[in-house]
Amino acid sequence: MKIQLPKIDKTILVHLALFGVALIYGANYTIAKEVMPLYISPSATILMRVLGAAFLFWILVGGKKLILSNRKEKIILLLSAIFGVVVNQLLFFEGLARTTPINAALIMTTTPLLVLVVSAISGGEKFTFLKGLGVALGLLGAAMLISSKTVSDSTLPFALAFDFNLGDLFILLNATSYAVYLVIAKPLLKKYSALSISKWMFTLALPFVLPFGFSDLGTTNFTEMLPMIYVGLGYIVLFTTFLAYLLNAWALRSVSSSVVGIYIYLQPVLATFIAIALDKDSLTTTKLIWAACIFFGVFLVSRK
Repeated sequence: MKIQLPKIDKTILVHLALFGVALIYGANYTIAKEVMPLYISPSATILMRVLGAAFLFWILVGGKKLILSNRKEKIILLLSAIFGVVVNQLLFFEGLARTTPINAALIMTTTPLLVLVVSAISGGEKFTFLKGLGVALGLLGAAMLISSKTVSDSTLPFALAFDFNLGDLFILLNATSYAVYLVIAKPLLKKYSALSISKWMFTLALPFVLPFGFSDLGTTNFTEMLPMIYVGLGYIVLFTTFLAYLLNAWALRSVSSSVVGIYIYLQPVLATFIAIALDKDSLTTTKLIWAACIFFGVFLVSRK
């Protein structure tokens, strides 16, 4: 007798996929922090990530040609590779190596604010008073996370001592680079296959990241790495770079971008839980206050 398993509603599968993406990215902050910079440098990690992603996308997409309409689209594709992969990943991993998982996850939530700023500068969107206020609040929260720390958890949260963190600044610049990518790549992603665009983005990015990571990768002592570090590297390449994108792209076929956005804001929550559960970071009153500032700014920018 055959046992027929109950069919799972596609909507449930889509939400599970989106939660999986948020969980993958949320865990990546702590996992990548364990790998870098003690065992392998950020630049060498990036080279492995770009190499691995390009290889996997070529296997998935194959040798199908991407025929662009004109020279302008070719330039946009190259710029997308530079801002979306090269600058974005270099700044993210160099920043994460110098800051904490929670700080990095919270600062990354400024991306929607920065997308609005870049879009407004390029003439694609107009500022309103509320959106301008949202950008100001969000960037204020990010700036205070970068430049301040609580003197004592027992004191008022506004008793601050300035302690500039270069890693946090790199994460903010990384979010800016990703915002530029989202704005300039949007026409290509609407017109052509997202998988083909991604394949060529990682392929074009490879010559740019090679000079940064080649020497570090060559001097990395892989023989002294613990088995869990290899697992961490595999996670960064396979899950964070490849699988998360595939799940996100599949989910976008069935739900709106606003639904995807809700799960993006879940990432810092999951990153915080994971980092605290593994005793890799702590959540202070100061972080909560400036995080609330960022989230409220994103709310003002996102509302219709």
